Amino acid sequence: MFWRMVRGALTRERSKRAMIAATTALGASVATAMLGVMFDVGDKVNQELKTYGANIMVQAKGAAVLDELYQVEGSPVARASLAEADLPSIKTIFWAFNVLDFAPFLSASAGLSAGDVPDAARPDREEVTVVGTWFAKPLDLPTGEHAVAGILNLRSWWDVEGGWIADGDEDLALVGADLAAEQSLGLGDSIALSGAGGEVVVQVAGIVTTSGDESSQVIVPMATAQRLSGRPGEVDFVEVSALTTPDNDLARKAARNPESLTISEWETWYCTAYASSIAYQIEEVIPEAVAKPVRQVTESSGSILAKTRLLMAMVTVLSLIASALAIANLVTASVIERAPQIGLLKAVGASDASVVRLILAEMAVVGLAGGLAGYGIGLGFAQIIGHTVFASAIAVRPIVALLVTLLVFLVVVGGSLPSIRLLLRLRPADVLHGR
Repeated sequence: MFWRMVRGALTRERSKRAMIAATTALGASVATAMLGVMFDVGDKVNQELKTYGANIMVQAKGAAVLDELYQVEGSPVARASLAEADLPSIKTIFWAFNVLDFAPFLSASAGLSAGDVPDAARPDREEVTVVGTWFAKPLDLPTGEHAVAGILNLRSWWDVEGGWIADGDEDLALVGADLAAEQSLGLGDSIALSGAGGEVVVQVAGIVTTSGDESSQVIVPMATAQRLSGRPGEVDFVEVSALTTPDNDLARKAARNPESLTISEWETWYCTAYASSIAYQIEEVIPEAVAKPVRQVTESSGSILAKTRLLMAMVTVLSLIASALAIANLVTASVIERAPQIGLLKAVGASDASVVRLILAEMAVVGLAGGLAGYGIGLGFAQIIGHTVFASAIAVRPIVALLVTLLVFLVVVGGSLPSIRLLLRLRPADVLHGR
């Protein structure tokens, strides 16, 4: 009898029930889309931010200490270096798959002169900084796997006129735009470089326009810089771009002193992709290295991510509040229209509780239909947002379905409360006599 009455109520007022279902679907779709993106946005925002540079710097211990404490440059200790042969081990740490890219750098002072004849006594000789690096170097890892690392992705925002060069092109170089303008260099020109370790002649393969120091530098493969500086197999520092989890109190405590962590805290920190834990693991595999997060990058990532998630949470809450208010108006209007029917039910012995159960059962059926439709539509919205904003799909997570179910329940119940209060105040005698 109860469910027959529910079915009858649903079939008699189809338009109002359809409006309530549509309102519920709208709120559920927005909630599904926002929650889906919110749970998946961390990796995607970090991925986007990592295209703008490294967030971990690796140096030799001696150079790191003097740079931090005394800002000493040019001394023998400050020139302490890392072994290039050790660098592939970076891709063997616990969080190896979170290491998106890395590139070593070696700076050398050299004399530059136009033409293909190096001569330290030439009057047009210009002292410049030559930077050696990897461009897209294939690596054979100790694990037997293979990887590629270099500035081709780490400096993807560089504007290179001409083209990038390969790591084996030791007779080619990239020249900064400011230096090229100063020396009247163009693509295909030859330049002679004279350094402490020898002399080389390279051809300008590309002209780099950036807002950094690279605009006044010559960028060459690592082997060329090592030969010029007389430092074979050495690098000054390594920039690492890693996908990280925003820092929290535990990460900040570990960054100050990892030894202060309890065993439980240590396990949580080590097995979470914090910038500090990834840096610690890099130190474990690179001898005599100090790895430090670049705080401006990691803190900016966390701040942007937190604000993005807060915005999505606020949109979700506001959309659900709007849905609840719309449902409240629709249900109240329906109850007012059905007042004679409800009054008759009370007159023949129906209790307030049974009438409330009837209304809630009707709303549960309508809310379920609207919620399912909204969830499906919201999944589609989430994919549209993912492909439009991040150029990738949004992962479908079970927790989103659970949260949307809970939120739809709260919205439907919350929207029904005003009508329930009206039902409890309704007296059969007044309704049946038209008062």
